Amino acid sequence: MPLDDDKGFLTRAEEFMQVFKKGAEFTQDLMRENERLRFRVLELENAQGPQAATPQQSSENQRLLQRIAALEKEKEVILERIRQVEEENKDFANRYVEIESENNNLANLYIASYQLHSTLDFREVLQIITEIIINLIGAETFAIMLLDEKTGILEAVATEGVERSDVPKVTLGGGIIGEVARTGENFFVPDLNDYQIDLDNPMVCIPLKIKEQTIGVLVIYKLLLQKKSFADVDYELFTLLAGHAATAVFSSRLYSDSERKLNTIQGFLDLLTK
Repeated sequence: MPLDDDKGFLTRAEEFMQVFKKGAEFTQDLMRENERLRFRVLELENAQGPQAATPQQSSENQRLLQRIAALEKEKEVILERIRQVEEENKDFANRYVEIESENNNLANLYIASYQLHSTLDFREVLQIITEIIINLIGAETFAIMLLDEKTGILEAVATEGVERSDVPKVTLGGGIIGEVARTGENFFVPDLNDYQIDLDNPMVCIPLKIKEQTIGVLVIYKLLLQKKSFADVDYELFTLLAGHAATAVFSSRLYSDSERKLNTIQGFLDLLTK
């Protein structure tokens, strides 16, 4: 959400709080005035005693009773308005918490993405991605799988909570994982509560894409205990993470391959010059 929208939201929340406070104070004043008028009526009635009220006293009593009735009605209107403001304040408070959480997650993702692109070491990149998935997504068991373009096979290169050798290799287009890699579309199980761990059928499968090219997938099998469901911000995090992770992985692999080839050439040249 843009910063200006956040400021506007906070301003409206403060305005509603001011209205609520003023309404509460005014209601208290009305109740005190109501009690004062009732006490005044009782005083007049007691002062009259058994004698019949004079026309002037009857008129004063009637005026006070009408004033009390008007104040009672006004009090009900204000109490209803206060109730409405309280409901609106609850909505604003809930939305504020959501926005704050979203901003924190996006800030954390920005820091994490900076870390991702600060190194060209392939193993280090995989470790950073693993930490992001645990800390930001809240996953406990998952795998990062990369696609071999020559064979069309997806194979796990990093895992958490499961042995890498236990994660089955998948052909492009085969099963949920292969289909996600082929189409480039995210997959989420309809109901997290009914899901049972199945290494062939993850609860979440996110393609790692650079533009329209899929280089691998992120598969999640289990969430941390405190993570019961996915919030709206999680889906945004998945999309952003997939893009940053794909770019970092692709760059680090290219660098590793080029460095390995360079070392091979350098070794060959060293042999020739000796």
